[in-house]
Amino acid sequence: MFRSLLFIPGNNPSMLQNADVFSADAIIFDLEDAISINEKTNARNLVKNYLTTSSVLPKQVVLRVNAYGGNWFEKDIELLKTGKVDYLLIPKMDKLTMEGIDRFLNHYETTNHLPETKLIALIETSRGVLELPDFAQNKRLVALFLGAEDLTSDLEIKRSESGDEIFYARSKIIYTSAANHLVAIDTPYTNINSSEGLLKDCTYAMSIGMKAKACIHPNQLEIVNKVFSPSEDEIKWALAIIEIHETKPNVGAFQFQGKMIDKPIIDRAKKIVEKAKKFKLL
Repeated sequence: MFRSLLFIPGNNPSMLQNADVFSADAIIFDLEDAISINEKTNARNLVKNYLTTSSVLPKQVVLRVNAYGGNWFEKDIELLKTGKVDYLLIPKMDKLTMEGIDRFLNHYETTNHLPETKLIALIETSRGVLELPDFAQNKRLVALFLGAEDLTSDLEIKRSESGDEIFYARSKIIYTSAANHLVAIDTPYTNINSSEGLLKDCTYAMSIGMKAKACIHPNQLEIVNKVFSPSEDEIKWALAIIEIHETKPNVGAFQFQGKMIDKPIIDRAKKIVEKAKKFKLL
């Protein structure tokens, strides 16, 4: 379960050393887009050293590896042997990529006596968006992550402040995630100097069904965590609903604050409380 995921370039020693102090629910150690070709090996070695020597690690460790089938993918995967990587973030995921990585990891895990690797799929191509239903049921997946910068490049269109151009991709990721019990992760907001724009973007993404958002700067974390957390009023409402339900276990529906409450609403209340506990709001 996530609210916020913070990208840290693998070749940035100062950010690596402070990774555990950021308030992100997960840190994404980036070995792909943030790293130039000449820095790939250095970044991988720095991240490996950090994971193997640090006494305190972030809450959850995500490793963004280079594209499957490329020159660096198999070298990046070696970091699984540290036992400190919770999830791999796979760029440009589509049906064929999922099938190839699944086969590769099945063999790799057996050979190296490793547990099953969990994946976050980065959806950043038109093919990936259209093929979501074809691979979203894979048992390795925990989340679908919208990568809007690469997607709009693939579509040869510009990103806008409104985000109208990524509405379809956002919606498909949201619905596919809900249908397959995955976390829908929204694309980063790229203007790191606009807290007002970030708040607006987060609020909109959350309102249509995104469950978390990636961040490209630590100063974005406070807003993202707040928006994607249950509010104090929501928690109070949910606790009241659950309390009434528990005192009337044999009653299918009841009134609360002038509204009828039945199973779907009770289930929603339970999810709110679960999130509140997970994020230490209760």
